[in-house]
Parts: sequence; structure tokens; C-alpha cells
Amino acid sequence: MKRNTENNVIKGTAACIAVGSELLSDAKLDLNSLEITRVLEMYGFDVVEKRVVGDIIERIAASVRELLDGCEVVIVTGGLGPTADDVTREGVALALGRDLRHDAEVEGWLKERYEKVGRTMPEIGRSMAMVVEGSEVIRNAAGSAPGILVEEDGRLLVVFPGVPWEMRSMIESHLKARLEQRHDGTIRGSRTLLIGGVVESEVEGRIRHIYDRFGRDNVTILASFGALRLVLTATGAEAQVEQDLDRMEKAFREILGDDVAGIDISGLAYAVVPALVASGQTVATAESCTGGLVGAALTDVSGSSDAYMGGVVSYSNRAKEEMVGVPHDVLVEHGAVSEPVARAMAEGVRNRFGTDWGLGVTGIAGPSGGTDEKPVGLVHCAVAGPQGVIARHRVFPGDRSIVRQWSVNGVLDMLRRQLISQS
Repeated sequence: MKRNTENNVIKGTAACIAVGSELLSDAKLDLNSLEITRVLEMYGFDVVEKRVVGDIIERIAASVRELLDGCEVVIVTGGLGPTADDVTREGVALALGRDLRHDAEVEGWLKERYEKVGRTMPEIGRSMAMVVEGSEVIRNAAGSAPGILVEEDGRLLVVFPGVPWEMRSMIESHLKARLEQRHDGTIRGSRTLLIGGVVESEVEGRIRHIYDRFGRDNVTILASFGALRLVLTATGAEAQVEQDLDRMEKAFREILGDDVAGIDISGLAYAVVPALVASGQTVATAESCTGGLVGAALTDVSGSSDAYMGGVVSYSNRAKEEMVGVPHDVLVEHGAVSEPVARAMAEGVRNRFGTDWGLGVTGIAGPSGGTDEKPVGLVHCAVAGPQGVIARHRVFPGDRSIVRQWSVNGVLDMLRRQLISQS
């Protein structure tokens, strides 16, 4: 990164601002910045800061001013609609020291848009025709509210609506071309190794000795309840970045071996389903504490119908007996949360569906129901297959939803490793 001392801009740096008071509560997450970051990194920009700002004109203006002071590119999303709390236009105008003016051409666009959907533009809609003096207006091909683009003193400020598909449309129509103009051929690429069945501290201990080879800042471990992500990054010309990522991936694979479930996949099911399809094998699930989450993870993967034959949520003991075939005496002797029951569930559902593999999960997700002998978080998982049944149990930390997610990843990773061992 190089600082342009004439106007204080650090070349190659970028920042994002998400506007919306709802983003400051637990009502809604800011996901737009993730998509914007991906685009910025495609063109070699280093995103140095992200902010969430409420619907307050002065706060929006202060954030825009501060980030424009040092960054080459600042992207803002949200607050361009017609309602009283949509004040991003006013905040941007205040930040730049410019006036807002009514634009008759923009109002014509808006009226045309409303007519296309069989409506008459309400009077309140005219507020979206107010534009920042001296800015370029981005026509909204996917919605109503226009965007704002300003280039000045080596900086680029772009303001998008908060509606994701409207933002994406403007990224394609306007942002990418402007970023390409500023692109010096350098890109920042990444590759993510999904790692199953191990904990963060274990992975850290195994790989930390090679951090210096690639730069500590280029390796990040992200923990996520039984499925870690090892994010590798490299910066340079496109061809060089690919070579560097190849070298990094090879080095970490040599250490982590079969713990690596896949590259740039969003979950363990995205490793399991293709492996099943490739081998022409099928699976069925019997779930208690996970309540169908294992089946949901598998069916999230396109093409899963070729491998996943179905599942049973056998939450009650009666369901375990009648729908999966768990013997009554096994339930009485060992209890629903036990290895014998998990094994019986896996074998039973495999037999009922006539599949190559059967998965069984039973546990105590909490927050109630635990005992000294069987505490909250205790989960038994089993995989039944052509070579018999394997079972594991763990006491997972966290609240109910976290214990259930640990359980999903746990049983999927068990199946993944069985599929590797048979190949």
C-alpha cells in the first residue's frame, strides 16, 4: 500500500459502511459488506475497515468523512429509500459539503419503474429523486432507489441501496468498471481448507511452525463447532497468486492429511454428498437431538437426491422403536442417550431405507435434561456401513443450538472418514 501524500489517501485501501439502525440490533445482519469485500479483493483492494451506522445524518456524514480521509475507495449501502429514516443521501451530502437538488430525469426513471409494476409513484417517492450535487447517479435496473457515485481527489465513493439484489446489479453495472480502472494488476486471492473432526488448538499446534514460510498474516483459522476453516491468502499478479496458493495448500495438506475435507466448500455435507455420488452409494439418517438437521445439511447440497434416500426424526422412545427398530430392551437397559441406542438407530435406518450407510444421532442438547452420569452436551453418534458400525461420543460445549451443530458436523465427519477409508 502506498500513501499519496498530496491528499493523504492510502492507495489500494477500501472501507465499507452499512447504514441502518436495524443492523445495530439483533434484528438483521449486515451481509452486504461480505459481498462488497469479495469484489474489492478481486481487484486487489485491501479492506481495512467496516462499519455499521444508524440512521442518523450526522453519524453517516462523520463516518464517510473519516474513511474518505485515508481510503481510496469507500462503499456505502443502505438508507436510499423513500421513508423518513432513509437519510444516507443527506449524510453523504453533508460529508462532502454539497447540496441536494431535485433531478427531473431521475424522477422520470422512478415514475417509469412504478408504472412497470402497475403502481403510481407516491409523493414520498420524489425524495429518491434528490441527488447529491456533482455526483453521478446510478440508475437502479433492479429496483427504485438510484445509487450515488463520486470520484474526487483520487478517491472513489459509491453508495448503493441496501436491498441485496439491487446492490449486486449496481456492482455489475458500475462498480467493477471503476475498480478495474484503478487496478494495477495486483489481486488478493484466497483459498479455504475446510477441516473436520479437530479443534482449533490442535490444528494451531500442528501448523504453526510453517507460518513464517508464508507470512503469519496470510493464514487464518476460523473455528465453527466441529468444522474449522483454514483461510490462506496471497497477494500479487493473478498467476503468481494461484501459484502461491497452490504451494500453501500443498504444505498444509501434507500436515493435515485426511483432516482436510475440501477446498472452498461451505460445510462437511459438501464433501460427503459428492463422495457418495461418486461411489454410487446412498445414506439415510435417524436423528433424535438434532431434529432433522443432519438431513437438512445433506439436502442443502445440489444433487443430494442421488445419495440421500431419507431420514427419520425419532425423538421419542416410541419413535425409536417403531420407526427405526431400536429394540425395547436396549432402550430400557441403556437409556435413549447411549452408544447402543445410537448404533441401533444407525443400523435400523440403514435397513429400513435399504441404503449403504445409516447415521444415528442421540444426545442431550439442553439446557435441561442432564444428569451427573449423562450431562448436557453428551451426544452419541454412529455410522453403520458395509463393514459394520462405528460409534463415538462427545460432551459438546455451548447452548442448545451449538450442541446440535457440533453433533451434525460430528456425524458427517465420521461418515466422510469412512468413505475415505473404503476408497
